[in-house]
Amino acid sequence: MAASSRAQVLDLYRAMLRESKHFSAYNYRMYAVRRIRDAFRENKSVKDPVEIQALVNKAKRDLEIIRRQFSLLAEAK
Repeated sequence: MAASSRAQVLDLYRAMLRESKHFSAYNYRMYAVRRIRDAFRENKSVKDPVEIQALVNKAKRDLEIIRRQFSLLAEAK
């Protein structure tokens, strides 16, 4: 994995963890954190650049879903 790809993946990982910690419900928050960590650990050994890019794109979509969920929950309050 190129250094820029590694940095991009780490930034994405941190952003997902940071955003998921905004959920006020403990069970949902811990579930999200656990799923993020498990997914990144599971794909840690992927070397194919095409597959890495596909996983990064999926993670970006998931990050947007997390952000959207948080904004919907914040509006409901």
